[in-house]
Amino acid sequence: MIVKRDVALIAFLLSFACPFAAQAGTTMETKGKAFAPPAFYSFCSRQPSLCSTAGGKKVVALQPKLSSELKQVNRSVNSRITELSDRVAVGKDDDWRLPTVSGDCEDIAILKKLELMRRGWPASALLLTVASYGGDGHTVLTVRTSEGDLVLDNLTNSVRDWSSTPYSYFARQAQGNGKRWERIGGAKPIQTTATGG
Repeated sequence: MIVKRDVALIAFLLSFACPFAAQAGTTMETKGKAFAPPAFYSFCSRQPSLCSTAGGKKVVALQPKLSSELKQVNRSVNSRITELSDRVAVGKDDDWRLPTVSGDCEDIAILKKLELMRRGWPASALLLTVASYGGDGHTVLTVRTSEGDLVLDNLTNSVRDWSSTPYSYFARQAQGNGKRWERIGGAKPIQTTATGG
């Protein structure tokens, strides 16, 4: 989890990244199996539907209406949920849960996934993803689209192509089997990878 002192710096750096609509997007190249964060499994036993990446399209055709939905959900959840560490909120170092008032980065990513699924987005295109920045862990929601793999992040209201963020990405949920995680490699231009369905 990224500590509060880094939030202002990250927001500043993200302000220089180009909006996804203004540039060609990229997808995450995956490179074999990875370990999921330990608290993920207990969360999945309590909320299996929110761990699922089954069914539906693997890549969503990003039309203007859907692009607006992504921005709206990202901004709405960020404004409603106060970031608070698990240690402060529930007395544990790592506890994945669906937040109502406060939560840390993975809790906020989970809520964004739920809200998009309620709007008809397929779970197969909504992948919880872990990264690091300055040595601290961070979790975002990756949305696989025809414009590239886009990130919904609690540290910014902007929706960005994953390769335009300042993070080092480690792993994400596998499509079709949300309990399995895959290591993330380099970026691939969408022209060669985003074929839909």
